[in-house]
Amino acid sequence: MVMWVFGYGSLIWRAGFHFDERVVGFIKGYRRVFYQGSTDHRGIPEFPGRTVTLEPAEGEICWGAAYKISKKEDEEIALAYLEVREKQYDKKEYVDFYTEVTATTPAISGVMLYIASPDKKTNINYLGPASVEDIARQIVQAEGPAGPNRDYLFQLEKALFQIGCSDNHVIDLANEVRRILSEEL
Repeated sequence: MVMWVFGYGSLIWRAGFHFDERVVGFIKGYRRVFYQGSTDHRGIPEFPGRTVTLEPAEGEICWGAAYKISKKEDEEIALAYLEVREKQYDKKEYVDFYTEVTATTPAISGVMLYIASPDKKTNINYLGPASVEDIARQIVQAEGPAGPNRDYLFQLEKALFQIGCSDNHVIDLANEVRRILSEEL
């Protein structure tokens, strides 16, 4: 049995586990949003950073990378690693993954991904929507054990650019963060 994992945030540029194949593509019916609070990687409990999660969005697609893990021992190690890395994401889902925009049949079915739901009972770190300016200000100020929150945003922007994806939410936030930083100089 082969396991596939979909990365739409930092997993795009840093999987952190052994995989046999990496495929660039997208999932349907979701959009990437900076609505999840990070108190363990890109922020601290007193001042959470913001990382991406997915929210259902009719007619939208979310680009990223799917990782194929073939060996049972690699799968166990990857799952143990991901359960720690993604511990602030309260839902695991299995979705269809596509590589061609015009395709009606998925390239891979049953690709696993982690989602941070907006349910505050199961996801105490969910921050939810805010203006681009407010999210950008929070990203500029937040820093955690994995480094400044802005590095996460800029690395995501770069990784998406490298796979040929233009995500307006990420681009708008990155541009606003750069604007705020330039004013601070």
